Amino acid sequence: MKPPPGFEPPSSGPAPMVCKLKKAIYGLKQASRSWFLTIKSVLLKLGFSQSKADNSLFFRISGGSTIYLLIYVDDILITGSLPSDIQQVIHQLNTHFSLKDLGDVHHFLGIEITKTAHGLHLSQGGYIKDLLHKLKMQDAKGCPTPMVSSCLLSKGDGVSNVDGKLYRSTVGALQYATITRPEIAFSVNKVSQYMSAPLDSHWKAVKRILRYIAGSKDHGLHMQKSSCTVTGFCDSDWAGDFDDRRSTTGYCVYMGKSLISWSSKKQAVVSRSSTEAEYRSLAHVVSEISWVKSLLSELSISVKVPVIWVDNMSTIALASNPVMHARTKHIELDIHFVTDKVSAGLIDLRHVPSQDQCADILTKPLSLQFFSRLKNALGVCSLTAIELREPVRSLIHTKLAPPQHDTQHLVSCRMKTHSNEDAFSSHESVQHST
Repeated sequence: MKPPPGFEPPSSGPAPMVCKLKKAIYGLKQASRSWFLTIKSVLLKLGFSQSKADNSLFFRISGGSTIYLLIYVDDILITGSLPSDIQQVIHQLNTHFSLKDLGDVHHFLGIEITKTAHGLHLSQGGYIKDLLHKLKMQDAKGCPTPMVSSCLLSKGDGVSNVDGKLYRSTVGALQYATITRPEIAFSVNKVSQYMSAPLDSHWKAVKRILRYIAGSKDHGLHMQKSSCTVTGFCDSDWAGDFDDRRSTTGYCVYMGKSLISWSSKKQAVVSRSSTEAEYRSLAHVVSEISWVKSLLSELSISVKVPVIWVDNMSTIALASNPVMHARTKHIELDIHFVTDKVSAGLIDLRHVPSQDQCADILTKPLSLQFFSRLKNALGVCSLTAIELREPVRSLIHTKLAPPQHDTQHLVSCRMKTHSNEDAFSSHESVQHST
């Protein structure tokens, strides 16, 4: 850090003089940590507790009042059971920081949030439009699937005439779009594997993904009110990568009817059998469900034993009773991890037919028929389709039961860059978890 113009430090002394930083300054790497520690100390004084499962989540449960507060840099989401308690927290924060109350949440980090009669619809229509306009594809013709079912991408299949910087920028933007579009997670993960040396065949695959989202800009996740039951699906595509013969892991986790977590990722090692590949996928979804259960337990939400649906009978038999220990020594750690959960009764493994495996859409490209069915199973739909169904549902509920009023309120707030005490700012990248 150089001294400001006009200031001449003394030249005499045992060592050269330097500037001592007394508080965080905008743009420094230390600013994000300083800002978070500051707002954390204020929330702890207000009676909030920090979640151990998610450090950006704070909650306060007292009597019949419950408040949840989620922080991303200077953007805050507040929800609770009583509107008066929410306004009280906003007023208390406003005494320490320069706070702007944005009212009911409609946009948050590029995600458009729309209330429906049965929950929330999360989409990224504006973000997708900006991305297509940047690539001059705003008038592109849509296509029914993000990837052709017979698509076989490889490192050496194609010509190296692609702008690498544009390729990486586009694929990175598509990765953020998967926050509300889980059906394109596998396609985006596949094209992300060729960042270092993209070819024309890889760029054609990227453009097909763009054409797909261009024809479904208003599609997104529909989070519905339902029971607090945790369910998981896991699947794998054994040796699906033709370059290194590694398998692809795919899993999705539901709370009730709503999809809350999913992943599509190439496995780190080569699996010697389809059972081994499926078992590694099972270990990943068990780990994710364990994290979800720990988060719910902190929020005083009790759940039943989670059910995980697997379409491989050998994997279920191996998890329940590892009799084939001699053939599975190289995956012993995963086996012991999953087996302990199953034997303790913390996980319930069940078999599901392959055509009903929801995680299949996260492991391989599918035909239009199977893709559309599994896309609906993930809860991805357009807001227009939901609005067309609501009048019929409203009429049925009006005849059968009296109207009920929702006591949950979701409020969005934003901290201004400068607080009343110190000037902090931060620019952090965090991993998404829906």
